[in-house]
Amino acid sequence: MQKKLEMLKKHTFFGLLSVSLAAFQGCGSAESKQDIENGRDSVKLDPVETAAPNSDYKPAFEGQTRISGIKTNTAYDVQILSKELKRPWGIITLPDGRLLITQKEEGNMLIATKDGILSEPITGLPEVDSRAQGGLLDVALDPDFPSNRMIYWTYSGKTGGKNLTAVAKGKLSEDEKTVQQVKVIYEATPAYDGRLHYGSRILFDKDGYIIFSTGERSDLETRPQAQDLNSALGKIIRITKDGQPAPGNPFEGSADKRPEIYSYGHRNVQGLAFHPVTGDLWETEFGPRGGDEVNLIQPGKNYGWPIITYGIEYSGSKVGDAIQQKEGLEQPIYYYDPVISPSGITFYKANTIPEWQNNLFIAALSGTHIARLLIEDNKVVGEERLLADQGQRFRDIVDTPDGALYAVTDMGWLYLIKKKD
Repeated sequence: MQKKLEMLKKHTFFGLLSVSLAAFQGCGSAESKQDIENGRDSVKLDPVETAAPNSDYKPAFEGQTRISGIKTNTAYDVQILSKELKRPWGIITLPDGRLLITQKEEGNMLIATKDGILSEPITGLPEVDSRAQGGLLDVALDPDFPSNRMIYWTYSGKTGGKNLTAVAKGKLSEDEKTVQQVKVIYEATPAYDGRLHYGSRILFDKDGYIIFSTGERSDLETRPQAQDLNSALGKIIRITKDGQPAPGNPFEGSADKRPEIYSYGHRNVQGLAFHPVTGDLWETEFGPRGGDEVNLIQPGKNYGWPIITYGIEYSGSKVGDAIQQKEGLEQPIYYYDPVISPSGITFYKANTIPEWQNNLFIAALSGTHIARLLIEDNKVVGEERLLADQGQRFRDIVDTPDGALYAVTDMGWLYLIKKKD
């Protein structure tokens, strides 16, 4: 195996790495030929996580953590298209297949071709507070982008000596060099003088409304606001294109609850995606030391932070009353201990690699891999770790209609993952 890896590495050319999984077919695998041809995960392996957990907390149900491992049978290639990005944070596809990418600390966006050629930075965006976890965060296209060229993005903005997660919109110029008619449409108040836990992913639902996430800003004094329905911290928010509460939200008409809130009790959500078949909203959020979560989001539900968690404080002490289950609080579909630091997520919609269809892919930061979760009946039934040999903090990932995956890393690398030709 080691000799095969070395042979593959020697084929790197001008920064382009092509790793063929064909070299690994048959290594420790018990799949039948028919199973491989059908693209099925036929063999359950040992769980991919082998490190000791941070606590002795027990899962609420079988399969909630450390599920059986699985292995991709279809041969695929991994290519590094660019190493020139500067702290990329969000990546989405444009209608023509090119990529729109945000750069956190630079506070700007740029466009990458399918071959990884980068444009000059796009100007015209509001100033960001780029300290620590802040900066320019995620980006989404208006559902009518081909006709109106409108884009929406989240960022950490300054206000009155404090900062907060904000949502802005603007029109991408025809020459793609600047954003025009910029308007801030929502600010996740209250503002706070901190540097952590802004969230924040953004996307549009099937009705054309904006869904985005906020963090609870990390500190002990702000944590309780994740449970406060009169605060926008630690929430998933649903608004119109003008920043108003979207109709049909669960707390619509409640005098003491913010009508823009869709769900609450979140710590720091950096992954949002709709399931391609069910249309359900899924998310990933960071736990503290242990307790990263994968959640199926239902409107109006309370996801528990900081009352229940499968994590402990970074110091090793307990969080709150050290409970993991409580009536009225939602359990994660899946959790990690130790953490992988889950950031951007995407569902693989194509059938190009058959066993990946409708699987959830997670960009893992501290885990330095891309997690693939096989989901059946809203349960995780298998897990695989991809690109674990790259040593990269994966920040975001997106799928394409032709069955490719693109991912960006904190180091500034742009990856393409596709079926081997």
